[in-house]
Amino acid sequence: MMGIVLAGWLGWMAGNAVALDHTTDSLETVKKNVAGKSALLLDVREQEEWDAGHLQAARLSPLSGLKDNAKLEEMLKDLPKDKVIYAHCRSGKRCLAAGEILKAKGYDVRPLKAGYDDLVKAGFEKAK
Repeated sequence: MMGIVLAGWLGWMAGNAVALDHTTDSLETVKKNVAGKSALLLDVREQEEWDAGHLQAARLSPLSGLKDNAKLEEMLKDLPKDKVIYAHCRSGKRCLAAGEILKAKGYDVRPLKAGYDDLVKAGFEKAK
């Protein structure tokens, strides 16, 4: 009987995988990994937000494009699978959605709870 219950629970867990959450990596760790080229900083805000200000080390991949299957594969061509991807947005919400998409494609993605303004305040360099 216990085996049946356990098998049912394991099956339920497999079908209800835990959703991606914000990374527990510190912002200092993020800075170090990005500077050391073992990680990539991915800005998932929209083009207009990027144009208003972005981080020097970031690359733009808007969430709207990641959600569009026609654009997704093209956007992923230049995204390395051998690096950690720290995704950020304005407030930490869109990067979770982007993270789910990228995780499903096999990327080691770690959404940041800190938004763009928080990252600037934490010392991430703004692009000129």
